[in-house]
Amino acid sequence: MKFETTNPELFHTIRSLKKKANETGAAVWDDVADFLKKPKHRKVAVNISRINRYTKSGDKAIVPGKILSAGFLDHSVHVAAFSFTQKARDKILKAKGQCYTINEFIDKFPKGKEIKIIG
Repeated sequence: MKFETTNPELFHTIRSLKKKANETGAAVWDDVADFLKKPKHRKVAVNISRINRYTKSGDKAIVPGKILSAGFLDHSVHVAAFSFTQKARDKILKAKGQCYTINEFIDKFPKGKEIKIIG
């Protein structure tokens, strides 16, 4: 299957994920890239409540799509996503968590260990 996109940020992110997967052997980066390659109507959108449900304090989670603001977060967590709504970002920061772009997350946690994919 050939992947084409007109979004240069998405293209760069997928390329970075594939490159890091080849360098480190971490399958998590390949999996996230595959999620991001899906057609627009199958993109991932995750609410804060799902992040709260599937993580605990100090966890690292990546959402291969957009994070929406429904729900609440009662613990700190390192979260990366392709995009965030402003309210979702505010809720994560209010809970003493950290928000990252996927490229920042790759640089901060290059080995891909103990990262949860939430989608």
